[in-house]
Amino acid sequence: MNNKKIFLPIIFIFIIFFSSLFIVKQTEQALVLQFGDPIRVIKKPGLKVKIPLIQNAIFYDTRVLDFDAEVEEVILSDQKRLLVDAFIRYKITNPLKFYQSVGNENGFKARVGGILSGSLRRVLGSDPLEVVLSVDRSQLMEKIKEEIDNEAVNFGVKMVDVRIKRADLPKANSEAIFARMRAEREKEARQFRAEGSEESQRIKSKADKEKTVIIAEANKESQTVRGEGDGESVKIYANTFKKDEDFFSFYRSMEAYKKAFEDEPTLILSPDSDFFKYFDNKSGK
Repeated sequence: MNNKKIFLPIIFIFIIFFSSLFIVKQTEQALVLQFGDPIRVIKKPGLKVKIPLIQNAIFYDTRVLDFDAEVEEVILSDQKRLLVDAFIRYKITNPLKFYQSVGNENGFKARVGGILSGSLRRVLGSDPLEVVLSVDRSQLMEKIKEEIDNEAVNFGVKMVDVRIKRADLPKANSEAIFARMRAEREKEARQFRAEGSEESQRIKSKADKEKTVIIAEANKESQTVRGEGDGESVKIYANTFKKDEDFFSFYRSMEAYKKAFEDEPTLILSPDSDFFKYFDNKSGK
C-alpha cells in the first residue's frame, strides 16, 4: 500500500514533465498559446519547453504550400467568357499574424480564395482573349501575384507563385469560336483556290500564246524553206529545159501519162489530142 502511494506521485510527475516538452521539427515553426492567447513564436527546430496544462503549442509548416482554387468564370474585355482553373503557392512567414488573422490553413484558404477570384476577374477582365492565351499571360499572372501578395501580407503569408492550370472556353463559346474559325479557314481556302485558278489561267494563256508563236514561226520557216526548194526546183527544171527542150517535153509527157493512168485507168480523149502526140510519133522525135 505504501509503495502504491509513492508510485502514483512519481507517475504524475513524469506525466507533467513530459507534457511540458515538445519538439519543433526542421520543417515546422511553432506558436505557444496560454489560455488561447499567443505568447511566444518558435522558429528554430529542437526540443522546447512549455508550462503543462496552461500552455499548448500549435505548428505551422515552413515549406512552400499549395492552394488549388475553384474554377472561375471570367468575362474578358472582348466579352468572351473563360473558365480559369488557377492555383497559388505560398509560405507562412509570420505564425503570430497568421494565427491572429485566419487561425489555420483552412481559414487562410477561405480568405485567399475570394482574393484570388477578385484578382483574376480584375486583371484578366481588362484584356481580350488573344492576350490571355498568348505568351503575355505570364505578365498578367505576375500582376495577379502582386495583388494577392499585397493582401496576403496581412495574414503573415508570402506569395511564391500564381499560375493558371487550365483556361477553357464554355461550351457555347467554344462552338461559336470554332464555327468562326472554320468560316475563316473556308474563306481563306476559297481565296487560295481562286488565286490558284487565276494563276493557272495565266500560265495556260502564256503557254497557248507561246505555242501559237512557235507554230507560226515554224510554219513561216517551213514555207520559206519550201519556197526556196520550189524555186530551186524551178531553176533546175528551167536549166534542164534549156539544155534539151525535146527531152524535157518528152519527160513531162511521161510523167503526165503516169499520173493520168494511175488515177483514171480509163480515159476518153480525141486521138488528135496533143496528149497523145508521142504515141503517133514514129520517128521518136
